[in-house]
Order: sequence, then structure tokens, then C-alpha cells
Amino acid sequence: QVRLGESGGGLVQAGGSLRLSCAASGGTFRTYAMGWFRQAPGKEREFVAAISWSGRTHYVDPVKGRFTISRDNAKNTVYLQMDSLKPEDTAVYSCAARRSSGDYYYTIREQYDYWGQGTQVTVSS
Repeated sequence: QVRLGESGGGLVQAGGSLRLSCAASGGTFRTYAMGWFRQAPGKEREFVAAISWSGRTHYVDPVKGRFTISRDNAKNTVYLQMDSLKPEDTAVYSCAARRSSGDYYYTIREQYDYWGQGTQVTVSS
């Protein structure tokens, strides 16, 4: 059983930055593909970024060039660096994990097996 715990959320002004962390325990982290999703009030949870074993990445278009996903397999942690934040980035951000049979990333929430509890990110205008 994999357990995920996010940290790093908070309140920031538009144009500012935050770095989210997601620490994993209970599994072999290097064999898991990881992803970040977000859910704004009244909206469905949506894909933000994903990373494979080796560090291949993929982003949803609205965050390309502003967000960076990375992983440190020695620390069992995945990060989401968020720069140039906008009010529309306000949401609860959750990390997710999926045991992967190859060097793949995943962009659909149903493809993930494990989820963290989420961390709130609020961007003021």
C-alpha cells in the first residue's frame, strides 16, 4: 500500500511561485509513475502534470512554461514547481501514483492507483 502526502500549498499573489512536494511511502517509488492533478471549486479534478520513471514529463497546456514537475527517487518525493501563478490556478492540488510496467507517464485520473489528500493553493489577484 502506497501512501502519499502533499505539502507546500498556501496563499500567494498573482505572479508568485510555490513548490509543492509529495512524499511517498510503502512502495518502490522508482517503479511508480507520478502525477499532479487539481480541483477547483465546482469543477472536476483535472490533470496538471505527469512524470515517468526516468523523468519524461507531460503538462496540460495552460501550465506549460510555468510549472515544472520533477522527482527525486532517493527521497521518494515528487515536486511541482509553480511559477507565474495566476488566479485561475487556485485549486486543491493532489499527487497520484501508479505502478508502471515501463517508462510511461499517465494523464487520466482513472489510470492512477493511489492518491494523496491534497493541498490548497490560492492565488490572489
